[in-house]
Amino acid sequence: MVFVKAQPGDTTDSVIRKFTRKVIAEGLLLEFKEREFHQKPAEIRKEKYKEIRRRQRARRRNKRRK
Repeated sequence: MVFVKAQPGDTTDSVIRKFTRKVIAEGLLLEFKEREFHQKPAEIRKEKYKEIRRRQRARRRNKRRK
């Protein structure tokens, strides 16, 4: 759960900005987007495998550049 306390002199806009930064930092938006639609376990495994492959390719590309 995200809590933001308004400090003396904070405007409502600055408090809202602090709140949105905390929500993004904790990854709540991503979690809500993932939970919006049900995914089968097989689909989740496929996505994890794709992400791992993508990272491996990126690492290889970066190694070649150096």
